[in-house]
Amino acid sequence: MDIRAALFAIHRGLVEREVEHALIGGFALAAHGAGRGSVSLDWIADGLRADVIDELLRSSGYERVHLTHNVGNYVSRDPVKGRIDFLFVRRERGVAILRRATECAVFGETVRVVDASDLIGLKVQAYSNNPSRRARDLADVDRLLEFGEVDLARVRDYFRLFDREQDLDELLAARAMR
Repeated sequence: MDIRAALFAIHRGLVEREVEHALIGGFALAAHGAGRGSVSLDWIADGLRADVIDELLRSSGYERVHLTHNVGNYVSRDPVKGRIDFLFVRRERGVAILRRATECAVFGETVRVVDASDLIGLKVQAYSNNPSRRARDLADVDRLLEFGEVDLARVRDYFRLFDREQDLDELLAARAMR
């Protein structure tokens, strides 16, 4: 997969179509200095424009694997293009995450990236919805706490929202012991 080419092709297509979007997932972690390997491009985008995103990806050679009100997953038979995943936001909290995203340098070009605190919130949501992700997502959260600029009150609010505040307390206690 040529991740750089795929990232900027999708980004440019979204910009041309005036779809508000930002990078999340492993490449957003890297933009915050807390990188880890990733095999897909993950985005958050305006859910009211999901049909435009679907059309862009399918016209760009991606096949729709899964599409719901909340997510879209796409894959290309061309290994250079790889897998693209979208989280669609429509509610106030999700729209606020998208609006707080800032421009960052990724692969030498500028793209909007979700801020570290909100990225933590998305990680907490992900492992709350799929407990098998817990260890990996908490490791990502730990890296973001170390390297990212975080709003600890907002981070705590995310953990509280998903009834996972004990996980945050354990992470912070372990960090204090290091």
